[in-house]
Amino acid sequence: MQALTPEQYERLRDLAAAWQQQQGRNLKASPHYNPRLSVDALCFQALPKGEADHEDVAYLAGALVTPVSLSLVLVPAEKSALPPEPGIHRHFSLPSGRYPFVAELLVDSLWLWRCELMDDLSDLDSLQEASRLAQQMMNKVMAPAGGK
Repeated sequence: MQALTPEQYERLRDLAAAWQQQQGRNLKASPHYNPRLSVDALCFQALPKGEADHEDVAYLAGALVTPVSLSLVLVPAEKSALPPEPGIHRHFSLPSGRYPFVAELLVDSLWLWRCELMDDLSDLDSLQEASRLAQQMMNKVMAPAGGK
């Protein structure tokens, strides 16, 4: 597994901040809003070009935790990657199987593919619990189907 660059870590921090700025009011209005959580991009790892699908784009795969949901996300590894049309749906293949994603444009060159896996995190008591949940999710997603 390839380590992320400092620039990629910075983009992930920017992505979480942009998500918070864009979605903050909607998050607080949700009946499942958990004030003990914040928006964070966690457990990212680099995928080689073509691994997530047949594209000629390398992605970073990881978890987006918000006060409402936990999502599997794919972020382009290179800032220069052109964004798809927001709202487009697409399936991507990862080691554990195929997942349905939707394209989301945040700001400027920040965009991602997102697959919401949990839409209620109201029972989590801390950011540490959310981090553990994100790590468990990524371990399962990145494990080959059938446990091989």
